[in-house]
Amino acid sequence: MGKLVVTEFISLDGVIEDPGGAEGFEHGGWSFKSPAPDGDQFKFEELMNSDAQLFGRLTYDAFAAAWPEMTDEAGFADKMNSMPKYVVSTTLGEAKWNNTTVISDNVAEEVANIKTKHEGDILVPGSSQLIDTLRAHGLIDEYRLMVHPVVLGSGKRLFNDGAGASDLELVESRNVGPNVLLQTYRPAAKTEE
Repeated sequence: MGKLVVTEFISLDGVIEDPGGAEGFEHGGWSFKSPAPDGDQFKFEELMNSDAQLFGRLTYDAFAAAWPEMTDEAGFADKMNSMPKYVVSTTLGEAKWNNTTVISDNVAEEVANIKTKHEGDILVPGSSQLIDTLRAHGLIDEYRLMVHPVVLGSGKRLFNDGAGASDLELVESRNVGPNVLLQTYRPAAKTEE
């Protein structure tokens, strides 16, 4: 069974919006303020070793606008463009990006089914609204957070106000740049009270 992995660039105050600067957010590009060479290598390996990606509509639109035209010698763009992609949307009629399936209803059931179709990781970048839904249904297996030393004060956060509580356990923490940490969390085992 595939593992559903939330993978994010995240500020100290929990913002995940526009780390690369392509979305027009007032603080866009904030992840470039702290170079993370080992983080870049990790992101490369993470994508190359994954089976599929799952997006919310806004994140999908941003990726689909950029990636189909990209190329590189390492094969990252080829992998990004050829791998199976799923987008959750009630308004997207037809997905134009290669190898994309639209999920328009029964999100929890459909995502649970996607997990049975893949053996490896299913990456979920961005997509804070979708992540809330997935977390509420106990579908997230792991969080990989590349924490950057910046406080933005505004922007979309990984965990939205009003989202239910979740207990997580830290399974790994390491430096991936002089000031950047990669932290990996999994849902904590439920204990009897």
